[in-house]
Amino acid sequence: MPRTVAVLGGGISGLAACYHLARAPRPPKVVLLEASGRLGGWLQSTRTEDGAVFEHGPRGVRPGGAAGTDTLHMVSELGLESEVLPVPGDHPASRHRFLYAAGALHKLPSGLGGLLRPVPPFSRALLWSGLRDLLAPAGKEPDESVHAFARRRFGREVADIAVDSLCRGVFAGDCRELSVRSCFPALFHAERRRRSVLLGLVLGAGQERGAESGLSRRARAERWSQWSLRHGMESLPEALAAFLRPRGVELRCHAPLRSLRHRHDGRWQLTLADGTVTADHIISALPAAALAEALPAEAEPLAQELRRIPTVAVAVVNLQYEGVTLPVTGFGHLVPSSEDDSLLGIVYDSVAFPQHDGAGPASVRLTACIPQYTLGHWQRMERIGHFLAEQRLPLSLVGASYAGVSVNDCIASAKAAVGRLLGG
Repeated sequence: MPRTVAVLGGGISGLAACYHLARAPRPPKVVLLEASGRLGGWLQSTRTEDGAVFEHGPRGVRPGGAAGTDTLHMVSELGLESEVLPVPGDHPASRHRFLYAAGALHKLPSGLGGLLRPVPPFSRALLWSGLRDLLAPAGKEPDESVHAFARRRFGREVADIAVDSLCRGVFAGDCRELSVRSCFPALFHAERRRRSVLLGLVLGAGQERGAESGLSRRARAERWSQWSLRHGMESLPEALAAFLRPRGVELRCHAPLRSLRHRHDGRWQLTLADGTVTADHIISALPAAALAEALPAEAEPLAQELRRIPTVAVAVVNLQYEGVTLPVTGFGHLVPSSEDDSLLGIVYDSVAFPQHDGAGPASVRLTACIPQYTLGHWQRMERIGHFLAEQRLPLSLVGASYAGVSVNDCIASAKAAVGRLLGG
C-alpha cells in the first residue's frame, strides 16, 4: 500500500481515482494537483440566472454496461439521485436520431419496417447490410481502420455515411484513420467471438456487471438511453470534490506540474510552480502530451510513445432561441464528412433535457483536445505497459488519452487503476 498517492489532473478521471482511493479500507494520503483554477476538466456547465444550462463538454451519459452501472452507483453514493434527468427508451430523444446528408435531414431507421425498405440517405434496405455481416468471413488482421472494418462487414454505404458520422460524433475523428480495435472494442471482439458482429453483440460475452444501485435498476427497467443532471454535468465533479474534502483528500488547483523525478528510494518528486510534492505512486489523468513533457530524461522512451497519441480540438457552440419550434423532434443529427468536413453535428438539447431551457445568451467554447486512437493504438498501449513494468515505475495512466473518451470510460479506467494499485 503506497503511503502517498499523487493524482495529476482534476478532470473526471482524476477525481474518480481520488474517489476510489478514498473509499479503500485503509486509504493512503491522496493529493490531487490541477493546473487550472477549477475542477471538472471537460465537464463544464454554464448556468444563467434564468435557469438555462449550457454544456461545454459532455451533455449526457449512457447508462449501459458495467461502466455505466458503476457511474450510476457513484452518482447514488454522492447523493445526486434526485438530480438525475433520465431519457427513457420511449422518449423522442431515444427513438429519433437524424443524419444530415444531401442537403436534407433523414431519420435513421428504427424498428423492423425501417430495415426492410430503403430509407434515405441509404439506397438499399439495411437488412442487406445485416445479411452481409452474417455471411461474411471473420477478419484476420490484428487491427484495421473503423471504415475498413465497417465496409467489410456492412458495405461501403454504411461505412461512408453512418460509420463516418458516428466517428465524427464520438471522436471528432476520421473513421479511415481511427482503429476499430481501440475505438469500438465491443464490435472488434464480437466478430472475433462469433465471426459475425451482430451475432457477437446479441449473444454477448458474459461480461461482469458493475456495482448495482436503485438508480441502475431503474435505468434498466425504463430503458434509459442517457441521463444528465438538473444543474448540468459539472454537478458531478462538484459533488466528487464535496465528497473528497472531508475524507482528507487534498485538492489543489493552480498547481501546474513542472517536472517529475524518480528518486533512488523509488519515490517520485514532483516539482510545481510553488514547491515540491513527494509521492510513492502517481496516477496521471493528464493528456498524454502534457505528461510526456514532465517526465524525466530516463523515461524518454515512454515520452515518445505518449507524444504519438494525436489529438483534435473541437469548438462547442451553444445557441438558444426564443419562441422557436424545431422542425423535427429527436436527439439531434450528425453530419458525414462528405457533406461538411467542419461541422460534426447538432444536439437538440431542449428535446432531451427541457429542464435546461432558459433565455440565456449563446456561447462558444473551444474544448480540450480529443485523443485519436489511430491504427496500432493498442500496440502502443502494450509497449507503454511493458516499459512501466520493466522500469518498475510507480505510475498509472488513466483518462481519455488511453482507453475511451466517454465519461463512463474515464471513470472506469480510474477505478481499474486504483484496483490494480491496491491489489483489488
